[in-house]
Amino acid sequence: MDNHITFQASSDSAAMSAKSPPEGASWRDFITVTKPGIIRSNLIAAFAGYWLASGWDVQYGRLVLTLLGTMLVMASACVFNNYFDRDLDMKMERTRDRGLPTGRLKPKTVLLYAIGLGIAGLIVLFAFSGVLAGLFGIVGMFVYVVVYTLWLKRTSTWSTSVGAISGAMPPVIGYVAVTGTVDLGAWLMFAMLFLWQPPHFWALGIRRKEEYRAAGFPLLPVVKGTRRTKFQMIPYVALLLPIPVLMYAYDYAGIFYLVISTALSLAWLIITLMGFAAKDDEVWAKKNFLFSINYLTVSLIVLVLNTIHG
Repeated sequence: MDNHITFQASSDSAAMSAKSPPEGASWRDFITVTKPGIIRSNLIAAFAGYWLASGWDVQYGRLVLTLLGTMLVMASACVFNNYFDRDLDMKMERTRDRGLPTGRLKPKTVLLYAIGLGIAGLIVLFAFSGVLAGLFGIVGMFVYVVVYTLWLKRTSTWSTSVGAISGAMPPVIGYVAVTGTVDLGAWLMFAMLFLWQPPHFWALGIRRKEEYRAAGFPLLPVVKGTRRTKFQMIPYVALLLPIPVLMYAYDYAGIFYLVISTALSLAWLIITLMGFAAKDDEVWAKKNFLFSINYLTVSLIVLVLNTIHG
């Protein structure tokens, strides 16, 4: 969900820009390096986790501080990701115009920025959201920066699935900030975000397969091919179906969430299965990718609105 920036230049202008020094960094570069698209969607998930655990009895000050701490931790992880991937980002069309690859941002500055954001975020979580929330913040950062960025992203097709652990932390952080314990509700929120990520990202990967191949990323569509990726998307989407049933059965959410989220999960599964009959994989992948975004957004909004009162 990074912002996609198209960069086109003629060979003459590219040569001129290579000779001239890069322009100075702007505040937009410091915002972009935090991957605001990722932060925005995960803050919605963190809010949903907090709200579900609260059962409408919300401590709004604690909620705001939990969201702030979560945002800072996520931003830190994303900045670290940009720092360590700066060489690979130069090879991809959608990332080569970012602050680091162009030289507008200096690596040392970005590294200090990442460290500062991470320390600030963890302080807020431990101080105001509880020890468990802080520990899950550390888990999210560690998986995303060390396990995903530094190891699996460059070596294995498992990077997407394992990296999904970090993306599933925000709703859990929000949830345990209220309960102080990991119960079924926390696991269901984790499962929703964990299962959603691989098929969502693989749809993007199919669309941009050649870019990832050129950059040297061993993404599943690059290594195993589009058809194998379509098969691997199925169990993740299918396993989303029990989540609204369990949310309803254990009195976390009401009938409206059960019906709407189940219908959305079925629709996504059908779209995924239609991939095997698709004449144009890129068109199908785009449709799947866009539906996945709407799936998550609508499911979380309905979950919040139909949370059972505590």
